[in-house]
Amino acid sequence: MYQYHQLRSRGVLIRQLRFLFGLILLVLVGCTSEKPAETELTKQSETNTVSSPIRFAEITEKAGVEFQYHNDEESDSFAILESLGGGVAVWDYDLNGLPDLFFPGGGTIFPDKQPTGLPSVFFSQVAPGTYQNRTASAGISASPHYSHGCSVADFDNDGFPDLVVTGYGGILCWHNLGDGTFEEISQEAGLIDPSWSSSAGWGDLNGDGALDLYLAHYVDWSIENNPACGAETGARDVCPPRRFTGLDDRVFYSNADGTFRDATQEAGLVPQGKGLGVVLGDVDNDRDTDVYVANDTTNNFLYLNDGEGQLKESALSRGVAVDDQAVANGSMGIDLGDYNGDGMPDLWVANYESEAFALYKNLGAGQFLYASRESGVISIGNLFVGFGTKYGDFDSDGDEDIVVANGHVVHFPRHATVRQLPLLLENDQGQFRRLSFAKDEYLGQPHYGRGVATGDLDHDGDLDLVFANCNERAAILENQTKSVGDWIQLRLIGTESNRNAIGATVVLHTSAGDLFRYVTGGGSYLSQSAYEVHAGIPEGAALKGVTVYWPSGKVSEEQGLNTKNQMYNLIE
Repeated sequence: MYQYHQLRSRGVLIRQLRFLFGLILLVLVGCTSEKPAETELTKQSETNTVSSPIRFAEITEKAGVEFQYHNDEESDSFAILESLGGGVAVWDYDLNGLPDLFFPGGGTIFPDKQPTGLPSVFFSQVAPGTYQNRTASAGISASPHYSHGCSVADFDNDGFPDLVVTGYGGILCWHNLGDGTFEEISQEAGLIDPSWSSSAGWGDLNGDGALDLYLAHYVDWSIENNPACGAETGARDVCPPRRFTGLDDRVFYSNADGTFRDATQEAGLVPQGKGLGVVLGDVDNDRDTDVYVANDTTNNFLYLNDGEGQLKESALSRGVAVDDQAVANGSMGIDLGDYNGDGMPDLWVANYESEAFALYKNLGAGQFLYASRESGVISIGNLFVGFGTKYGDFDSDGDEDIVVANGHVVHFPRHATVRQLPLLLENDQGQFRRLSFAKDEYLGQPHYGRGVATGDLDHDGDLDLVFANCNERAAILENQTKSVGDWIQLRLIGTESNRNAIGATVVLHTSAGDLFRYVTGGGSYLSQSAYEVHAGIPEGAALKGVTVYWPSGKVSEEQGLNTKNQMYNLIE
């Protein structure tokens, strides 16, 4: 810990010197990089927006959560490793009904040896709205790897959620012992992956009722392969991903006994994707679990499942590999949801600056149409560098809105600032409009954004937000929106299906029409949201029943959920 604070103090001094050097460079070169970019971004942020009817209040300090992901950019390595950042998990590890939080810690970068990990931090919600750091007592030791992401699921179906942490040099698998402690079992479980992993997602890909693990891998960077790249000012900066070769993703299939086997070739994965985001769900409505991968500057992947674990990469032919100009984007954050209420899951991708964020509308049978223009997404502009992102009905009006965490990846961006405003896009009958917030609110201020996760942290019936930022304190935002409608939440518990029911489709039948929700693995960016299904019931509408399409193939009809504004447990 002393060494960590030494590094941080050194980092503050280095950043101050770098700032002074940058000012001198701007004067000598006549460059107008930083200030005009800030002006342009501010101007962009004030157009095409409406004042938000959705209200969030930051409660981080009040909740007792103090965490900051550290990427060691002050080492002046200018390594692409530092650009990924870290995520966050929302999960109830001890089943006390109060969601807890987990943050991967990041790491340090040295010029002559392998990067090393900094401690991840685990906060237990011990009373409503009160968190305690339980990292040590839970037995979660310091990570040997420079960590990025986290993904939660009960992979051995023992009733307690387990956790995988991704990063550079290897992954960790924390097995929940059910007594408040964990043991690290990656080697014993066969989850051995020395590559550079980013996002991870769980799902039953071969239909045996046991969860499998998909790992997105990034590029072949190393201390030895860390080329010098320059910004337009002449200063050195982080190299773009195009300077590197992409790494092959990997998938592990469960042996249904708590161990796994490398099924990368068995499943049919294709090579070299530069993967940053992954989401698992039933994309084509054929009742099995598919995989969509957000790749950085190369075509995105869509793996359609034959129901037995054979994955056919079909993104280009299905319309979700590139944008409407046939250009591969710098894709990072990702999610799956039904934005237009037609009963077909649509794909959403947060992209790099100078690229529109991508909304792919499902036309049926697994075919998609690029819909960013027709849905109004294009109006937010293209100055943002988007990472963590989630669908969510934040105003409980029946349709799903979208949140995005933004922040740059280079030290000296030309067209934008490093810290950027988060985005909240309100869904109005399939049209998105960007909401604006006061400058004294978290969502009205720029941040060094990376991961974001959703969940009803305080059990008041709406979705709260947790942001994980680079070199900046993580933030908890309590949803304080006054909804005009009602709400319902469903916790699905699989018996023949995996216990988390990942891959399930839920149809809520209301007098105003059907609402569709999906239980997905992965999603967002390096982060894990709560698995509970949340839906707002439109004002004046009545809930008539719920249909659940379980991953096992079973279909259940629930007609007795007439009492709204509460959580239900639905057992397969």
